[in-house]
Amino acid sequence: MFWHPKGWALFQNLIAYMRRYQTAAGWQEVSAPEVMDIKLWRSSGHLETFGENMYFTELPDQRKFCLKPMNCPGHVQIFNQGLKSYRDLPLRFCEFGKVHRYEPSGALHGLMRVRAFTQDDGHSFCTPEQLSEEAVGLTRLILGIYADFGFEEVRIKFSDRPPKRVGSDEIWDQSEAALKEAVRSLGLEYTLNPGEGAFYGPKLEFVLRDAIGRDWQCGTLQVDLNLPGRLGASYIAEDGQKHVPVMLHRAMFGSLERFTGILIEHHAGRFPTWLAPIQAVVMNITDQQAGYVVKVTETLKNHGFRIDADLRNEKVGFKIREHTLQRVPYLLVAGDREAGSNSLAVRTRSGKDLGAMSLDTLIGKLAEEVASRGQTTLEV
Repeated sequence: MFWHPKGWALFQNLIAYMRRYQTAAGWQEVSAPEVMDIKLWRSSGHLETFGENMYFTELPDQRKFCLKPMNCPGHVQIFNQGLKSYRDLPLRFCEFGKVHRYEPSGALHGLMRVRAFTQDDGHSFCTPEQLSEEAVGLTRLILGIYADFGFEEVRIKFSDRPPKRVGSDEIWDQSEAALKEAVRSLGLEYTLNPGEGAFYGPKLEFVLRDAIGRDWQCGTLQVDLNLPGRLGASYIAEDGQKHVPVMLHRAMFGSLERFTGILIEHHAGRFPTWLAPIQAVVMNITDQQAGYVVKVTETLKNHGFRIDADLRNEKVGFKIREHTLQRVPYLLVAGDREAGSNSLAVRTRSGKDLGAMSLDTLIGKLAEEVASRGQTTLEV
């Protein structure tokens, strides 16, 4: 994707939001290389089961490398550095990792399906006894995030073992039973998606319904009793012996590119103020207020808001119309009266006139709206 300034601002807002959210939930952010030796992908099973969708490169020394299609093997490598005890678990790693997958050209679809995308990927390494509680906590986390973005209607699909897979039937039985139990314990309903699990384990798929009734698969939660063992992961259990940890894969936005596209469609570009790339535009009526507009804009920026100033030599009605069409949440107008009283005339993108507000009042109300993620607005 070629990200323009406002699109990239939205993308970075998503990452900043998720970074705060997952840090508070006990996740540690890491970063693994985008290019890794083919031997790792052979050991993990990706080469055998996913090789036709991978990109390969050969260096002058004839070593073969792959652009990573998934983040999980890299996180196992990080887990494997140093001895781990059962007391260290669950250990949760997360990454905003760029992955590359070869998709047929006919399957590509704008932001919704691309060949290089960013996952808000995470892996929780835990003991078998911790598995159910960890899955429950992650499911709650995912549903809470969707609610913040205005998605109240979320469907859950349970995907069981595919024909092409790694691991024994016994391991698959354990994985599927544990994931089903976690969903049932939350009192959630799910539909069965037969044979659509990952090659290393079953998964839950979280499907969002947008404002016009279309369904989009975003987040996933997967139980994996295969990959840690294949890549040599272990911890010292209470019995003093080495045991292989269970690994839970989770992605909450899924593809950040796809989630951005879904948000654009869902809100028709009218993003809530806390998420909007530009939260307000300050504009003057005549050149006499230009200095005041510059000063107010800097003040609002210093309080952490994303603000633009419009000092063009155009009629204020023209400016208001243009920024309304750009879906900017608030339009702030300064005439002589506002400049003289340290205030601004406030108007919403829907055309509602909220009257004059002092700068301090505006800052307080904007801060409250952003912090509440739209549950309160300047109109309240």
